[in-house]
Amino acid sequence: MSHKIASDPEWLPHRYDSSRGHVHFIRASRNDHREAVFLTDEYLRNAANVQAVSLDAATGAGDEAPLHFVFHSAYCCSTLLARAFDLPTISMGLKEPQILNDLSGWRSRGAQPQDLARVMAGVLSLLARPFEAGEAVVVKPSNLVNGLAGLMMHLKPGSNALFLYAPLRDFLGSIARKGIWGRLWVRDLMVKQMQEGLIDLGFQGDDYLRLTDLQAAAVGWLAQHALFARIIEKFGAGRIRTLDSTALMKAPDAAMGTLQAHFGLNMEADALKALVEGPVFKQHSKTDSDFDADAREADRQAGDALHAEEIEKVVVWAEAVARNAGVPMRLAASLV
Repeated sequence: MSHKIASDPEWLPHRYDSSRGHVHFIRASRNDHREAVFLTDEYLRNAANVQAVSLDAATGAGDEAPLHFVFHSAYCCSTLLARAFDLPTISMGLKEPQILNDLSGWRSRGAQPQDLARVMAGVLSLLARPFEAGEAVVVKPSNLVNGLAGLMMHLKPGSNALFLYAPLRDFLGSIARKGIWGRLWVRDLMVKQMQEGLIDLGFQGDDYLRLTDLQAAAVGWLAQHALFARIIEKFGAGRIRTLDSTALMKAPDAAMGTLQAHFGLNMEADALKALVEGPVFKQHSKTDSDFDADAREADRQAGDALHAEEIEKVVVWAEAVARNAGVPMRLAASLV
């Protein structure tokens, strides 16, 4: 039974039990993937109906497709992009698998590096099982997993990645528009980044307690840019490319054309045209309501107007911090 589950891509490796070395699989059809905003308990209807299989028994049971990654700094159209790779016979996009969050949490609780690498290798192989023969798999991890991006790239030398980010002003505007929940989220992110040792911007510990919410948001954004820059330097532009969300939405045909080639998908021109002119780029990625590039820009402008003064001051401050810390505001290896 365990071999049958592990070889079937409709059994999603959903959680990892580090105390027993078990993977918890749940049933998730391709349509379940489409309907779920993220591959987390909140959105998966079968999340409570698990089948536990030891990682050792599960690994190697099924076929393994080419695997690629979309890493991101949050609120940058990454869910839209993951949805765009749901292309039967070509690729499948996985939106923030919970099991990768579990491995990140295990690391923060003191997992030994060699154990973490072994388990991550097995989990990535399970995520790479194709729904249809010939498909590639494109995984969009949660940005909370970015600290493990380098490990994933090391373990999968045949994988390529995109680092997707929103320009700082856009990111701050997104956080401000989300009110208290956005502001709490960026503080939680900053705390996690500090625990992982990802923040090195020249401040002392107590200095972070004095930051405003949007300054905390900027710190998180800068920490992710610094991390991305280091990984690009290590693995090179041949494997890692970068893209900001403004460029993606302004010219999705150019961005997707280059990106699908980067991932080795070889889409036909007609298929690419249908994709960028279809519902993925004309709907809100989390609600499926009408939301094309013009509507997205109008929403941004209307919301940012309420917080313009604060956003502008934090941008100036963040640019000064970036200069002092040597963090690039625009990443190298641009896709377009």
